[in-house]
Amino acid sequence: MPSAVAYNMGRALVEDRSMVEQIKRNTPWHLWVVGIVSLAWNAFGANDYVQTQAGNLDYFRQMSASIGTTPEIALAYFAGFPAWAVFFWALGVWGAVAGSVLLLLRKRWAIHAFAIALVGLAGTTFYQVITEAPDWASGGFARIMAIVIWSVTTFLLVYAISMRRKGVLV
Repeated sequence: MPSAVAYNMGRALVEDRSMVEQIKRNTPWHLWVVGIVSLAWNAFGANDYVQTQAGNLDYFRQMSASIGTTPEIALAYFAGFPAWAVFFWALGVWGAVAGSVLLLLRKRWAIHAFAIALVGLAGTTFYQVITEAPDWASGGFARIMAIVIWSVTTFLLVYAISMRRKGVLV
C-alpha cells in the first residue's frame, strides 16, 4: 500500500501535467511568436539604452558610423539629456522588456508594462520635439524609427489587451 506522501506526490504530478496541458490548449501559437519577437526587439532597445548610459565609446563608434556622425558628437548629444528625459527613456525601454517577458509568462501585468512603455515613449518623444536635435537624430531615418517604435509598442499593448480579454493572460 503506497504511503500518503507518495500518493500526494503522484497526485501533484498528475495535476501539474494537466495544468501544462491546459496552458498548451489555452495559449495560441501566435502568443509565443509575438512574445519571442517582441523580447528580441525590446532587447535591442535595452542594449542601446545600457550602452548609451554607460557611455560605451566602442558602441558609439559602431552607431555613429551608421548614422553619419562622430562618436564624440553622439556621446555628447546623449550625455546632454536631462534626467527627466533619461527617466522616460528608461520607462519606455524597461517597460517594454518587462511587457515582453510578462507576455511570455502569460501574465495580465503585461498590459500595465506595455502601458508604462508607451508613457516612457511619449515622454522621450516630447523631449525630442521640444529640443533642437541634430539632423542625424531627427532626420529621415530617425523619424522612420520613431514611427516603427510607436507602432510596435502600440501593437504590443493592444495585443496584450486582446489576449487578456480572451483569457490567455491571467
